[in-house]
Amino acid sequence: MTQIADDFSPAALARAVKSNLFDFFRYLGRAPQTDFREADGVARWRTPVPYSWFNGALAARPAHSGDARLVAEIAADFIEHGTQEFTWWLSPDVSPDAPGAAWPAILQAGGFRHTEGPPGMAVDLNSLGEFARPGLRIVPVTDAALLREWTMTFIAGYEVPPDWEPPLFDLLSGFGLDLPVRHYLGYLDDKPVATSDLFLSAGVAGVQFVSTLREARGQGLGAALTLAPLLEAREMGCRIGVLQSSELGFPVYRRMGFEQVCQVEHFYWKAA
Repeated sequence: MTQIADDFSPAALARAVKSNLFDFFRYLGRAPQTDFREADGVARWRTPVPYSWFNGALAARPAHSGDARLVAEIAADFIEHGTQEFTWWLSPDVSPDAPGAAWPAILQAGGFRHTEGPPGMAVDLNSLGEFARPGLRIVPVTDAALLREWTMTFIAGYEVPPDWEPPLFDLLSGFGLDLPVRHYLGYLDDKPVATSDLFLSAGVAGVQFVSTLREARGQGLGAALTLAPLLEAREMGCRIGVLQSSELGFPVYRRMGFEQVCQVEHFYWKAA
């Protein structure tokens, strides 16, 4: 990340939330396991992880007259490769409400469902304090063994099918352990119980993959695993932290000082 964002206006923060996320989708293309293509202002990515966040398309331009055919072709490609659900996103410059942006009608006619998506949140990193939890140790993932442990902990904490663990591990291994991505693993009394990620892009520090094992929830671990990457990013000179919040995490992030700046809306398709 060569330029640090320091514009705290609501519009700039909303753009930063989305741009950081969309840069991560493009970053997935660095992994050999990802089929990533981009042409005529539309990017698409397909990975072995059977979750809509890891399979999708991003339009960086208003819709054209022939885009109903393009949407059908992309959907057919996902279906052909066994992908049961994926998402379609619009870049910050292509709002569903923008004049002449016909993507919503095209996508909904193609079987997509519009969703407001998670709240996009941002925080001034200089406003963050420290957090101490006796017995909690947070370490960055620096080798394959730790990445395997991180992946297993995330799968369990996020409560997704265990058979997603091998493809997720392979995907994350595929783009390496160096910045702009860094994984964090939290140990409580030497047991791995929580995860998070840092992604540096769009001039801001994005936090992703926050999860806590069910039996360890309610102890501030999610906040601690969110704070750790942000404090490290602050040491690197970053001014702004961003994330997309789950319903469970929203009050936690508000207490940390995050403010909602947008909805990360998108269009969702799932096989019948």
